[in-house]
Amino acid sequence: MGLFDKLFGKTTEPTGSANTKPQQNLPPCKTEKEFLERFGGIVLDRQLTFGEIIETDTNSWNVDMEKEEISFSASLVFSMQALGTISHSSQSWLWAWANVKSGFSESVTKQSLQLKKYGEDNQIDILRNSTFAFTKDELHLIGIIASGLFNSSAYYIADYGQGAMVLTVKSDEVDKVFNNNPLSHLRIFSVFPQLISQFDMNHKLALINYLRAKGYSISEEQNNIVGTKGADSVIAEFDSSSRLIELNGRQHGIANSGDE
Repeated sequence: MGLFDKLFGKTTEPTGSANTKPQQNLPPCKTEKEFLERFGGIVLDRQLTFGEIIETDTNSWNVDMEKEEISFSASLVFSMQALGTISHSSQSWLWAWANVKSGFSESVTKQSLQLKKYGEDNQIDILRNSTFAFTKDELHLIGIIASGLFNSSAYYIADYGQGAMVLTVKSDEVDKVFNNNPLSHLRIFSVFPQLISQFDMNHKLALINYLRAKGYSISEEQNNIVGTKGADSVIAEFDSSSRLIELNGRQHGIANSGDE
């Protein structure tokens, strides 16, 4: 899956604390597609930053459930929340709140319990059902939903051989790097095409939500949208079905596009 593959890890003092309540004042999502359209762009953008920081090519991670931390080195230690696990042999997902054999504490599963309530309130089976058939590639959907709802710094898929655990991480330092990235504008032209190539969604709505999450003002005219933030701009053209036709923009007066 290209970029997504970099965010799997395999085994051979933390900053920030995980938010355990969904973001407020947002209309509820009712479907998986709505989650992707609302959060997909900004979550994937954050994933790029996180991947660069932890350098997952080393495939080295360690989880301390008692401290609710995941570490990649002595200096890279982050607060975490456990969402659930997938069994590679049975290809089935099990939410952390339902995994009575794991020994997960209630504290480290707060986000999974909040997702369960969200699913019950909005009739979303993937969130309210304790277990279901799932594939390794679909784990990114869980990560995007949780990371978006809880405004996490990132999510991580920790593969331990027989299965994999999905978790969210929170770090003030990661957030600082993300918010001050000098390439933030240019990221849009690589992140968004990758997002819509991996998931089925309304392209126009997804881009509007992504740009707004990054602080852009949006103007719409027929099938075109323009996002502006200071001297930077994003210009997108869509067909009558809201599928992306062209993505271009300018950074400080210099043209850029998704083809670069």
